[in-house]
Amino acid sequence: MSGSYRSLPSLNALRAFEAAGRKLSFRAAADELFVTQGAVAQQVRLLEEYMGFALFQRLPKGVALTSQGAIYFAEVTRAFEILKKATTQILKEPDTVTISVTPTFAAKVLLPHLSSLTNALPEVDLRTVATESIADFDREQVDIAVRLTHPPFPDTFETQRLFKQKLVAVASPHLIGDTALPISLEYLRDMPLLHDSHNHWPRFFRTTDKLPGAIFNQTALAMDAALAGQGVAIVCQAFVQADLLAGRLVQVCKSELTVEPDYYLIRKRTSLPRPAVDAIWDWCIKNLAYS
Repeated sequence: MSGSYRSLPSLNALRAFEAAGRKLSFRAAADELFVTQGAVAQQVRLLEEYMGFALFQRLPKGVALTSQGAIYFAEVTRAFEILKKATTQILKEPDTVTISVTPTFAAKVLLPHLSSLTNALPEVDLRTVATESIADFDREQVDIAVRLTHPPFPDTFETQRLFKQKLVAVASPHLIGDTALPISLEYLRDMPLLHDSHNHWPRFFRTTDKLPGAIFNQTALAMDAALAGQGVAIVCQAFVQADLLAGRLVQVCKSELTVEPDYYLIRKRTSLPRPAVDAIWDWCIKNLAYS
């Protein structure tokens, strides 16, 4: 059905008509639009040719709307008011930035920093999407993503590495009790191990044997179980640094394991100015990067 519609008149012609209809003078309309009187007259004439009828009566001093011109003027004025209202409303709304992160990154890295981010960028409305799936920046309207990935990257993307996956074994001090730390790998293997979907424990122990222990589909759940004193979790140090500093968790042995890929900040390159996206991007690099 839309294919049967005639194309709309030019915006310049409509602006000239609206101003002239409001002022009832081509000269006054020209002064308001910062163009010549002849330019306004030409735009109105083009609009009249397009419509197929006269919009104004030309008078010795000024102009007057014809009956059809008055009807059209009322509708065009209403349309401009709708556009003005929509523009004013959208400009008053805060800039929204959508960041897509993995669930564990959201729970253990981003959420603890949200108050700091809000204080630093109160004008930005951050929308967080926690998912393991690969971000489709266009379809999902994602501005920034944090993912486990590795180079090379397409030229259409800008990337910044936040941190490597340096894995450490952690447990609640209540679980460790009076046991002297660090413990040996042999002692650790006899403790209740908490597994996640990444299954890093075999590589940590350099074994192909199946290791017993509770299994969780997300690293964040294994970390919560460790905090609750249910066992020992093997997790990225960046995810537990705050808990280690606060004494809620302890690193139980000296052994560490660095695995690939790394955590990267990613966004699509664009020539359009996006100050809010730039502000969130820079804030993430400054506050969430971990060496």
